[in-house]
Amino acid sequence: MSEYERVGKVTDFEENVGRAFSVQDRMIAVFRKGDDWHAIDDMCPHMGASLAEGHVEGNSVTCPWHAWRFCIVDGTWEDNPRTKVDCFDVKIENDEVWVRAKPRESDASSS
Repeated sequence: MSEYERVGKVTDFEENVGRAFSVQDRMIAVFRKGDDWHAIDDMCPHMGASLAEGHVEGNSVTCPWHAWRFCIVDGTWEDNPRTKVDCFDVKIENDEVWVRAKPRESDASSS
């Protein structure tokens, strides 16, 4: 099984709009910020809302249910940085977007 999974073409993504994908049986939210790409766990740890459906402003996404704000760069909850959601590496190859199925090592033990 490949370490990365294709989730779409670059042109499928709008800037500042999250999209959720099942990557090896885990829901991951992918965000485009210009030429920068970010991926975090799609499920808000509070009550399970999809973070991909949240409002993106700057490097923050706001949970659509209860307004918890998470950094899309490192997954930290902005009101209490000790709480995090996992982050995933994103790469672009031949105008296709690929997400690494395994959380970043520094993040895997934080959630």
